[in-house]
Amino acid sequence: MRPPESFYWSFSLCLGLGLLCVLFVSCWSGVWQGGFAWDGSDLQFNWHPVFMVSGLVVLYGISAVVYRVPSTWGQRKSTWKLVHGGLMLLALLLSVLGLYAVFDFHRAASIPHLYSLHSWVGLCTVGLFAFQWVLGLAGFLLPCSPLWFRSRLKPVHIWLGTMVLILSLTSCISGINEKLIFSLDGSTKESYNSLPLEAKFANFLGILIVVFGMVLLRILSKEEWRRPETDESAYPLLDGHRS
Repeated sequence: MRPPESFYWSFSLCLGLGLLCVLFVSCWSGVWQGGFAWDGSDLQFNWHPVFMVSGLVVLYGISAVVYRVPSTWGQRKSTWKLVHGGLMLLALLLSVLGLYAVFDFHRAASIPHLYSLHSWVGLCTVGLFAFQWVLGLAGFLLPCSPLWFRSRLKPVHIWLGTMVLILSLTSCISGINEKLIFSLDGSTKESYNSLPLEAKFANFLGILIVVFGMVLLRILSKEEWRRPETDESAYPLLDGHRS
């Protein structure tokens, strides 16, 4: 079954929005927040939003839909499952690095850990993401996994993946708002409610993230855009040995 051309428009829009999200968060941290370092200073914290938006939102989202691209349907599904799993692993590593950046900054500055709702939701999101990745590895990529387990795991895997995406969007939006409150009403002495240029820029970043998530959820919700099932999906790492 050939998907409508609207898939290609949606996927292209998804890629473009993802790139804009990465560019905007990098510009915000690099220009308004002073740049980057890894020395326990405020500049180390600036890696946190960049890694989290790039990994937990953008790369995660692209990874979720990568083997729905119709041009891959004629190729082995096992190959694209490995691509999917590899990109997800990279997204997870970026997320963990983003967490390390902020925890190490808090330690160096003697700031308490995990005191805000944003930090609680963010940590739960990364933890659920790690659990989801391990579960997906065990269920869909290891050839020793039984078929009954794969069939029962698939709807859970899809549901968990959607939950991680929604929590990722929530974490990043709340983090942007929290950082603006601290920086504008704190170190810069500008009032957030006066809506200076930095606030407008970061708020627009939040809108980009929301729209990116909406486009992703549309792609994931369209049944006709799912890759057709094949026999090799039962044993994704052994398809080369099957007759």
